[in-house]
Amino acid sequence: MQVIETLAEGLKRELKVVIPAKDMEARMNERLAETKDKVRINGFRPGKVPFAHLKKMYGKSIMAELVNELVREKPTEILSERGEKSATQPEIAMTENEAEADKILSAEADFEFTLAYEIIPAIELKDISGIKVTREVVDIDEAEVTEQILKIAENARTYETKKGKAANGDRVTIDYLGKVDGEAFDGGKDEDAELVLGSNRFIPGFEEQLVGLKAGDEKVITVTFPAEYPAANLAGKEATFDITVKDVAAAAEIEINDDLATKLGLESADKLKEVVRGQIESQYGSMTRQKVKRQILDQLDELYQFDTPSRLVDAEFDNIWRQINTDLEQAGKTFADEETTEEEARGEYRKLAERRVRLGLVLSEIGEKAGVTVSDDEMQRSLFEQLRQFPGQEKQIIDYFQKTPGAAASLRAPIFEEKVVDHLLSEVKVTDKTVSKEELLADDEDDASETKKAAPKKKAAAKADAAEGEEAAAPKKKAPSKKKAADDSAE
Repeated sequence: MQVIETLAEGLKRELKVVIPAKDMEARMNERLAETKDKVRINGFRPGKVPFAHLKKMYGKSIMAELVNELVREKPTEILSERGEKSATQPEIAMTENEAEADKILSAEADFEFTLAYEIIPAIELKDISGIKVTREVVDIDEAEVTEQILKIAENARTYETKKGKAANGDRVTIDYLGKVDGEAFDGGKDEDAELVLGSNRFIPGFEEQLVGLKAGDEKVITVTFPAEYPAANLAGKEATFDITVKDVAAAAEIEINDDLATKLGLESADKLKEVVRGQIESQYGSMTRQKVKRQILDQLDELYQFDTPSRLVDAEFDNIWRQINTDLEQAGKTFADEETTEEEARGEYRKLAERRVRLGLVLSEIGEKAGVTVSDDEMQRSLFEQLRQFPGQEKQIIDYFQKTPGAAASLRAPIFEEKVVDHLLSEVKVTDKTVSKEELLADDEDDASETKKAAPKKKAAAKADAAEGEEAAAPKKKAPSKKKAADDSAE
């Protein structure tokens, strides 16, 4: 076998691989000899089929199998011998001329194919003793724990029917029928709907007109749907609602005690406080971790500058660009709305893709040299987390990870990266700094998640950062809920 390098430009490589016809024929004859005693051909006793006849009948099909095996196995062998790692699966090209292909299968011509790939550049690890990070830590006081418990307890708050007029904070039970231009519209009717006045669940002006009503009252109210209302047929339209008040209930006082803990599924108020404190600590810990990781990555980015494989960068850019366009489309925005142009945005996110790829290669090298591994148990826990997020689709998800090439790597990569960060934290200087909650949660674009970093940062990315971790808190209600269309799409 001959391996001839035909291109070596930057990280790009192209090789011409030639396997002489006589070697291909020898491989075929060996394979035919192995099958001689196994084939059954009419007119011949087992094992007595003449070799020439056997070759005539099965030679080309066996040669085709050999060709497939060679193009599947040889690239790995060749790259290993050259001491190279391909950034992506090498592209393999063979002749498409039928006459030439027939000669190869007949062992009348050498088998040739080309390999085109980009190498992963050699990375010389640098001294990281100069890396310094500040780990921001928040002291959680009792008042914050109490505040969080009260928020949680709102869902468990009880209401007691009262006589008299409804006030803000009271819960009213109503029937309503909405009309536009005198005609009822889809989603504008409900019975026994419960609404806490002042919760701002319904469109502006709706709840305010219920204040002062009492059980048994009927009233027609007039409101205007916001111009940006998701349902286009209602946006900006004036509507009337026929209201019947069926009950008015006052909210009971919330007390943090064992009874409240029991309602929330815990055995005592002390346990409730412990659990809530742990949740707050976990939330702040995640944010602290994110900022620490960002500091490390920023400093590694300054230490390491090298060419990155364009195919990896292209793939990363495509992922980023697809997400950015999806975000803009969902927000009904354009690049002009975000004070940039598509060309400028492409340039920025291309730089982001290059940074991600470069840092990924650096972390991979650091982890490999440090002996960082991902255990089967860790992979299993990651898979279970995927299953937990998609109840009812467990079989499809398992099939996907078992049958899709590279899918398992998507589970391994984030685990490996976090373990490499842990290793780096044990090697660099870390200084703890006590900060306030406001300081930790400050909306600082420079401290945004690494997964969103771009320099210079534009409004589109900044808004995506802010929106990424939010969940809609508005209850799923039929119109006149503010967010009906968005809520319906999530149901």
